[in-house]
Amino acid sequence: VRRGGRAGRGRRGAAILAGLILALQSVFAQVPAGFQVAEVGEVTVIAPASRMALGLSLADLASRPMAFPGLEPRPVGRMRLIVLEGNGARQVVRGSVPEWGVGLALPGSRTIIIRTDAPDPAAVLRHELAHLALHDAIRSRVPLWFDEGYAVVAAGEVARFRGLQLNLAVARGRVGGFDALDRMLRQDALRAGIAYALAGSAVLHLLRLQPSGSLAPLIDRLAAGEPFAEALERTTGYTTGTFERSWRTDLRRRYNVFLWLGAGGGWAVLAAAVVGIAWWRRRRDRPRRAALDEGWVAEGWQAEVGEGGDPLDPGHSAG
Repeated sequence: VRRGGRAGRGRRGAAILAGLILALQSVFAQVPAGFQVAEVGEVTVIAPASRMALGLSLADLASRPMAFPGLEPRPVGRMRLIVLEGNGARQVVRGSVPEWGVGLALPGSRTIIIRTDAPDPAAVLRHELAHLALHDAIRSRVPLWFDEGYAVVAAGEVARFRGLQLNLAVARGRVGGFDALDRMLRQDALRAGIAYALAGSAVLHLLRLQPSGSLAPLIDRLAAGEPFAEALERTTGYTTGTFERSWRTDLRRRYNVFLWLGAGGGWAVLAAAVVGIAWWRRRRDRPRRAALDEGWVAEGWQAEVGEGGDPLDPGHSAG
């Protein structure tokens, strides 16, 4: 899903997929009706027959060596890639993937699931491969915000940083600390979308604080089993608390209300102002319109017109 604490999540992920894997009978012996299995390098693809072309294309991409932040280019190694229709994906991983989730990485079982209705399956795959590569390399648990932020940066999801929602969230002071960010990553699509961008911005800020300009020193310490907070402090000089404050300060500088206005928020303000002025004028003119209505009597109008014509017509005579 482009989210989830993969450290410690592998065992839970393996349990989630147990039913599917058992149904596949070790993948090679028996496949559910309508599914096919193929091998592309070290990648085993399981997909509906109608979607195998997409599965093979994604497997070919996954089998190529990729470079991720702080890691040398390397092949993904042995893994399972499952391609499922949207509804089928929710049934298989029900309870662990939100309706808007289009991808899921389970490092413990070396499995990636991609939904066929993902807007850009290749981009989703790269995001999930980044999770796999990170957890292949490290031994320490990492915070959810770092896990997801790393994948956002590794997948080059720059569109997230251009989104007006991020600017607006910061401009309105809606950005909390890392605990709040972790909770936000598990919420609805709108809030989670903002949270992914914020998590990515935190990892970019962490990258800028590295004296080497690379995440390699941090990842090397995590690979040695150092706790994340300790590795962070030894590579940047920041505790988790001081880094969080530094990140939030950086956010306010990069995504303030003036930038939000320039990014298009000004048009929203203008539209709201026009609507507000129109409402105020209608309210102000309400007594005047009410006064103009006084003295107008409609009773008998139609009857008189029907009997003798229009009483306002100069040529009309009542006698």
